Amino acid sequence: MIVFLDFEASSLSKKSVPVEVASVFEDGSSRSFLIKPAPDWTDWSPDAEKIHRISRELLLAEGAPVEEVAKEMIGVLSGHALYASAPSWDGKWLSVLLRSAGFPRHALRLAKSDEAFLAAAREAMGETVSEAEISAFVETIKRQTEPSPPAHRALPDAMLELQRWQIIRTQAAAAKRSS
Repeated sequence: MIVFLDFEASSLSKKSVPVEVASVFEDGSSRSFLIKPAPDWTDWSPDAEKIHRISRELLLAEGAPVEEVAKEMIGVLSGHALYASAPSWDGKWLSVLLRSAGFPRHALRLAKSDEAFLAAAREAMGETVSEAEISAFVETIKRQTEPSPPAHRALPDAMLELQRWQIIRTQAAAAKRSS
């Protein structure tokens, strides 16, 4: 099954750590966690906090322990196709989370959401549509669905990726029927 993930983080520095993670399955089921910082997670940016509105105090008070979040993610997400809008960043934070909990850093791997979008459009539109047309179609949907302002929270951002995938599938199938 396809699953879209998103992380929020302490900053965009090399030492940044995950503060929130959400996953949304193609059937709409979802999970979201605030992540209690591990003892050695000291990176924090007030600018990042202004964007995602998650304070370090909130994480300490209400966050789930790193080991609990990682164990749940391994148990629930293993064997599924995992996608993120920014897999280089989200993959970094996933790796930090997994390693901090004692799991191999590549126990879960992320691909770029665009790969799922393009595959859905290609499957629905068929072989007679060029890759350039499919790519342009996907980019148009992404632009049309860009929220203003962006949520910058893990669950709404992951849900946006699922909604885009669903819209692409629906509109691509409709375009094929009308051609």
